[in-house]
Amino acid sequence: MYSSPAGAAAFADDPLRMQLGFAKVVALLLPGYWLTRFVLFGNDAAAARRVEWPAAGLWSVIFLLGAGQAYWGLFGSSWSQLLSVTDEATAGAINASVSLIGSVLGIYLMAWGVAWAVGNASIGPLQSIRIMQGSFWRAVVLVIASALPLMALHYALGYAAIHFGASAFDWALMILDSIVTGFLALTVTAGSVAAARYAAEKSEASLLPNGHNG
Repeated sequence: MYSSPAGAAAFADDPLRMQLGFAKVVALLLPGYWLTRFVLFGNDAAAARRVEWPAAGLWSVIFLLGAGQAYWGLFGSSWSQLLSVTDEATAGAINASVSLIGSVLGIYLMAWGVAWAVGNASIGPLQSIRIMQGSFWRAVVLVIASALPLMALHYALGYAAIHFGASAFDWALMILDSIVTGFLALTVTAGSVAAARYAAEKSEASLLPNGHNG
């Protein structure tokens, strides 16, 4: 995959590569539980480490939704295919529109995912939309700012491995990339938590369950 441009092209759609890509996405989702709890419980490491109920069960629902979305994106049919649209321009417009709607909905549902990681079942999708509606654009900026720098470095390391250097150099770049991707999992979650926390404070709502102080 990373030995040369020809290798990258040959293995771009390889089934094993796709399966490993899905595993990577799942791994990126997992730290969200602990980091969210660490931030919302006032940087309390002990609270972050606890796997407690109902928080673990509630967050598992959020995790499965995220994993399911990733699986569909990698292995499922596009909306244009489901609708049997054959015109290339129309198909592109449909897929782009669905992607945009999904991204917008993801912003509005941020408070839901964050609250459930700390066991606050009182905030569901509708409550999350109410909380986030006045802070939408701030959330967009935070999401982009939390993902873009390390995402750019992640792609740059992959590009360098494909186009430059010998095998040993590729391995060194991949090790570095794995570290970058690990931090990317944290920054992406941190951006969502920061956006949801600001929106909750602005709307005078609490992301924490009853009995906890924010």
